[in-house]
Amino acid sequence: MNFTLSEDHEALRDSAQTFLSREIDLSKLLVPGATVEQAGYDATWAKVVELGWPGIVIPEAYGGLGMSYIDLAMIVGEIGRTLAAIPLFGTLAGAWAIEKAGSEAQKAQYLGKVAAGELKLALAVGDAGSTGADVGVDVKAVSGADGWRLSGTKTFVVDAAAADSLVVAALDRDQVRYFVVDRAAAGVSVELLDWRDITRQVGTVTLTDAPAELLDGDGADEVWPWVRDRLYLVLAAESAAGVEKVLDDAVQYAKDRIAFGRPIGAFQAIKHQLAEIVGLRECATAGVHYAAWALSENDARAPLAAAIAQSYASEAYREATHRNIQVFGAIGFTWEMPNHLYYKRARSNAELLGASRYQREGIIRFLEQESALAA
Repeated sequence: MNFTLSEDHEALRDSAQTFLSREIDLSKLLVPGATVEQAGYDATWAKVVELGWPGIVIPEAYGGLGMSYIDLAMIVGEIGRTLAAIPLFGTLAGAWAIEKAGSEAQKAQYLGKVAAGELKLALAVGDAGSTGADVGVDVKAVSGADGWRLSGTKTFVVDAAAADSLVVAALDRDQVRYFVVDRAAAGVSVELLDWRDITRQVGTVTLTDAPAELLDGDGADEVWPWVRDRLYLVLAAESAAGVEKVLDDAVQYAKDRIAFGRPIGAFQAIKHQLAEIVGLRECATAGVHYAAWALSENDARAPLAAAIAQSYASEAYREATHRNIQVFGAIGFTWEMPNHLYYKRARSNAELLGASRYQREGIIRFLEQESALAA
């Protein structure tokens, strides 16, 4: 196990940073009442497709690049650093669900289109009663002469409004199964939520006797845990890079802001704040690299590593954005500064797949199972 990034990984990260720094402009969001529509949600999608990002971890057999999760973490980290409003999270989630739940024919059909940038996806698993870390059962599936039909509601669906198709977890009698639904089909509606993070599109999906295609591969029970581990990595990578971004901003401000005749960074209280963020960055980044390595290597401890990465990085990001605002002082609380955008992303990343306590519960269960097997 080696956490040192290779030159290729660093080059990939740097190229993504250069591209996104040039393309993403947060200034239009620094006004009261700014919305996700103003973020230009998928304005850069065509350019992202040209870079091959939608297919970065899709296996080569299905038309993707077949790269590692470490490569993915490099890309996703820069998306988190710049708060780029692009529908990659939902597309990754939906593609992973199809990869795990679909038949070979379905994987060839859908994943090739995703890799080519011809199909944007969203994954609908949670409902009003779920924790975000489990699968909701409010959507029911019924099979009839004309195929499968779904009815019910899924909420907190990332990228639903931008998606061409939705991958939906639905209850067929007493079994959760996965279906592909055309976003434009009759009986499908999406309502955007008033989400605190205006750089990420989150909505509620309502299905009313909507036609659906069953993903009829094996292992439906294993789909969500497998996908969730990878989404943990995505959020953790975003958060770890976000910690580094708010640290850089705070350090620069501490050098530039003069008080009592010297830069505020010379004061011990500010030094303490910055030192705390450095510690958070180092640990969050190490957790992301470990999880990315474990998932790439199909290591038996990959679920443990993913849960640790998300649990720690999400809390570290919240803490770092809070300290960042404290360094900036009163101006850090204003709409005219981007600090609040990072604070809101940190808060939403910490809740989107369930609060960190759910990841810690998963960590405990994993370690108990491991201990039992060793006994």
